[in-house]
Amino acid sequence: MGFIHNLFLILGRGIGQVMFQNNAFSGLLMLVGIFLNSWQMGILAICGNIISTLTAYFSRYKHDDIKNGLYGFNGTLVGIAVGVFLQLSVGSLIMLIITSALSTWIAYFFSRQRLLPGFTAPFILAVWGMLGVCSWLIPDLLVVSDTIIDTTQNINYFKAFCLGIGQVMFQGNTVLAGLFFLIGILVNSWKASLYTILGALLPIPLAILLEADATYLNAGLMGYNGVLCAIALGGTGWKRGVWAGCSVLLSTVLQILGMSLGIITLTAPFVISVWIIFRHQANGKT
Repeated sequence: MGFIHNLFLILGRGIGQVMFQNNAFSGLLMLVGIFLNSWQMGILAICGNIISTLTAYFSRYKHDDIKNGLYGFNGTLVGIAVGVFLQLSVGSLIMLIITSALSTWIAYFFSRQRLLPGFTAPFILAVWGMLGVCSWLIPDLLVVSDTIIDTTQNINYFKAFCLGIGQVMFQGNTVLAGLFFLIGILVNSWKASLYTILGALLPIPLAILLEADATYLNAGLMGYNGVLCAIALGGTGWKRGVWAGCSVLLSTVLQILGMSLGIITLTAPFVISVWIIFRHQANGKT
């Protein structure tokens, strides 16, 4: 029973760490949110988490880092991304194994340097690599999108808010996923939950000002990077709040720019925005 308990702790923390919550119960609530949207994505999230964590274990990385889910959250995102971008098949499951393991090795590389924190960069690089390989060698594995964009939509603010949180883990089909994510954050940290709300709301007026399509707003695609920025930089004191707000706004601009260029941005706007803020703060102290 103790072994199973520890497995659930590592699994839960690995999911919770996607949104900086080192709390197994938070992660399990988020997993419920994923299953409410798609049971396939829920299973893929678990698979990616387990594979990336086992890769760290067999690579003999630090036990405390493994226990705290620091090698599980990138794999969690990789698993879900496989369900989003690839046709479910034996080939895509092989890609899931390879890409989840790769995300762990990249995460270890980031842990060995002190210039910039890794955040979700291992997930981004691994999935971009996976998509590049599939486009070049096995294009039949890629999902062919036949979605017709409805450009006549009006902005649904509640939907944009909830899905802006849910899209952190690709959950854009039900507001329940985003609400469960928010509850998962709240049970661990009420401050982080307030910054989550800020990160989901602040991109909306900026996106409107920059004339972003209402369809993308309603799908939560303008807000999820902002959510991660706000949690990553948020803290006690007005200066932390200002820096968090600046990062949220910058990530929104980068997201709009990236989408206009046809880039699959993933969480790159979040990572780049926070890196810029970190370097600016570091230079200001020197």
